[in-house]
Amino acid sequence: MPKKSFSEKCYELLKKVPRGKVTTYKILAENLKTKAYRAVGNAMNKNPYAPKVPCHRVVNSNGKIGGFASGVKNKIKMLEREGIIIRKGYVDNFEKVVYSF
Repeated sequence: MPKKSFSEKCYELLKKVPRGKVTTYKILAENLKTKAYRAVGNAMNKNPYAPKVPCHRVVNSNGKIGGFASGVKNKIKMLEREGIIIRKGYVDNFEKVVYSF
């Protein structure tokens, strides 16, 4: 059985984040037993499975929206459709909507 790539492990974990919740690059990395937060971001940027693997649900550790391959405006729209409130580029009530594994 071939070993999964780091990116594939990221995508597999991210699929567990439900609608209406967000997680962070740091939380994903820590659950993969690494501090390679930027590598998680790179994997999200290259996600070939979107939207099935919901990379739009990954934000910065301080609740800031962060980047998105198809543009931050699209990321915000997708999150708002899932009930996430965004104020001035940050997730509102971040502590209540952040998902940890």
